[in-house]
Parts: sequence; C-alpha cells; structure tokens
Amino acid sequence: MSDAIGPGDLVLCVNAAPNHVTGWPVPLQAGETYVVFAVMEFACPCGRSDALLDVGVDFAWCQSRFRLLPKPKAEKKPRAASKPKETEKV
Repeated sequence: MSDAIGPGDLVLCVNAAPNHVTGWPVPLQAGETYVVFAVMEFACPCGRSDALLDVGVDFAWCQSRFRLLPKPKAEKKPRAASKPKETEKV
C-alpha cells in the first residue's frame, strides 16, 4: 500500500485502537480524514505494514490504521451563457 500513498494524499482513519506497541491511547479519531505529510519506509513492529505514515499527529502511525481516499474530481464551474447580439433596426 505504501507505493500508492504519497505526501499530500487524503487517508481515512479506520482504526483508533490503542497503540499496539505501548498500549497507550492514540490521539487519532476513527472516521476522520488526515493529510499524509510523509511516508517512512520502515516496517511497523506489528508486522501488518511496510511503512509508517506521518499525518501531523504525534510522530508516525502504522499504515494499517488508514485507508487511501480517492482523489477529488474537478468540480465543474457553471459557465455564463452567451447572449445573442441585439441589433438596431434602421
């Protein structure tokens, strides 16, 4: 999954369980989206992922806590309709 995720991507937190190494509660919120600042190619001690994600909360988190969200599509802006030119009758 680390190949698909890069800096600037949006990820959804799907697992806000306590830290699996220390057992301490985590400041992440399940269902919240976070922006990835960096992807660190270190194997997580849990063995479930090959990278840690820096999302700006504490230090780095196992990528198995997140799911990659699709990139937002460009929004269509309404265009002004062209008006027919009015001509003066002579």
